[in-house]
Amino acid sequence: MALRKKPVTGMKDILPEEMKIRNYVQKVIRETYSQFGFTQIETPCVENISNLTSKQGGENEKLIFKILKRGQKLNLDDAKEEMDVVDNGLRYDLTVPLVRYYSNNANDLPSPFKALQMGNVWRADKPQRGRYRQFMQCDIDILGDASNLAEIELILATTTTLGKLGFKNFEIRINERRILKAMAAYSGFEEKDFDEVFIILDKMDKIGLDGVRETLIKYEYDESVVDKYISLFDGINSSDNPIAYLKDTLGEFMDDDVKEWMDEIITTVNSAKVAEFDMVFDPTLVRGMSYYTGTIFEIAIPELGAACGGGGRYDKMVGKFIGNDVPACGFSIGFERIVLILLEQNFQIPDENKKIAYLIEKGIKAEALSDIFKQAKEERMNGTEVLVSRMKKNKKFQKEQLAANGYEEIKEFFRR
Repeated sequence: MALRKKPVTGMKDILPEEMKIRNYVQKVIRETYSQFGFTQIETPCVENISNLTSKQGGENEKLIFKILKRGQKLNLDDAKEEMDVVDNGLRYDLTVPLVRYYSNNANDLPSPFKALQMGNVWRADKPQRGRYRQFMQCDIDILGDASNLAEIELILATTTTLGKLGFKNFEIRINERRILKAMAAYSGFEEKDFDEVFIILDKMDKIGLDGVRETLIKYEYDESVVDKYISLFDGINSSDNPIAYLKDTLGEFMDDDVKEWMDEIITTVNSAKVAEFDMVFDPTLVRGMSYYTGTIFEIAIPELGAACGGGGRYDKMVGKFIGNDVPACGFSIGFERIVLILLEQNFQIPDENKKIAYLIEKGIKAEALSDIFKQAKEERMNGTEVLVSRMKKNKKFQKEQLAANGYEEIKEFFRR
């Protein structure tokens, strides 16, 4: 039987032109984030299965690529449940590995610690436009800063990067988990039902406010509680200052400092931003990960019609490793979707090095060949990209292909 030449479903081969754009985007990300004081680290792609299934990854924990035990440890005959034969898994995001990394190396790291990670993650998800089973994530995180300076820095660094890549008129949608919980408690939902209520609320953009109401009633929540909840969103939509409206309406259900916390983030980012974008308070923003404890945010880019990255505060996650909570906040940029948009826009990498091709006729003597390679070396040292290739019989077609690939000059060398 012939071997299969196509990649596994949900994964893809990356052709040279896309690879150039991917490398360029990574370069811009790395250089911009370093200007904000973030230090690049790397973690393994494989994590202990107990870390990946610690009920912090939300729906993503259902999408883990699990790894069987190996050698004598793998005993299929005596296995009674899945975990008898599984010990590791491929990481589904970069946050869980980062927290494990920090917990293991905290004594050797500065405080606060500003980390940059770029690497592939894996989810057994349903592939669709801009979504794959293997994909690159680019995260920045600040651990050890309990103030909202962390949120401000994360948002400014991420939006500055997007601006450098040519994006504008996008939105940073922002919310607070404490606001979500206060709205639910005020309305009369029990705390044990909050997560289910939020999952339904997260579908607002697809089913609308009426759809949220109908779904909550379908789940047998008290109609008076549901209507009180829905009325909050009507009030928000008609208010010039939604956060102030919620503070006044929710009263003791909302922490006193939430309004000031959010106002400081929004005001400071708007005054210091470089890119062209809007900060938008979105009370329906939930974010799927259950590890979020405070501020949450998301990037909305019109060209994509979907979220293109997001993040938030997760102050309780480190404590699950070391017993003591450490404040933490992170932002993940949607690398694959950004590359997809740039490809669809026929993005041209700015200030790309000059490209020259050397076509060498077969049969050139060794002495002449040495001179050609010396010449190529000098041009490369001056920053020029030089391709050295044998001249083909169909030279005209070969030169057309080289020109199509961006080679501005083609030098031909013939035997004498």
